[in-house]
Amino acid sequence: MTKQNEKNQYSFLAKFWHWGFVLLFIYGVAKQVDEIEQLEDKFFFQFEIVFALLFLFLLIIRFVYMNKTQETSLPDDTSKFQKIAARSVHLGMYTTLAGTAITGLLIGLFYWLGFKDGLLIDLLTAIHSFVVNALYWLIGIHIVAAIYHRLKKDGVWSSMVPFLKEK
Repeated sequence: MTKQNEKNQYSFLAKFWHWGFVLLFIYGVAKQVDEIEQLEDKFFFQFEIVFALLFLFLLIIRFVYMNKTQETSLPDDTSKFQKIAARSVHLGMYTTLAGTAITGLLIGLFYWLGFKDGLLIDLLTAIHSFVVNALYWLIGIHIVAAIYHRLKKDGVWSSMVPFLKEK
């Protein structure tokens, strides 16, 4: 690992936020609402609201922390295109993570207000599905990029990933 990349190691807290969100996201996907009628269960509905609000709150804290305290681990000689692509994917993931929670909350709100079927709820669920699918694509791109940097051995992988460290 180069001296450049040693100085751009992410902090323990940054790594905790990153991998904590991986686990939180996996949990969210595992417990997701499969059918909108599940929202009829009051406990389930309340849990979904609390989970989405907590997720958004933590996402905002993570975004502020990462942007105020951490620098990219991309080497200085990384192309401008690659730097823009990396930043775009990261911002896209923040946007779609927030969008997933926000559209889910809107679906819950309108369902609670009595819009259990029809154009409005169909539109909201379509937007929610689109945002979730965009998020999956961005996560895939993020993982492919991480593997690319692992193979390139430029220090980017080791700056965030706690296993298979570069030599």
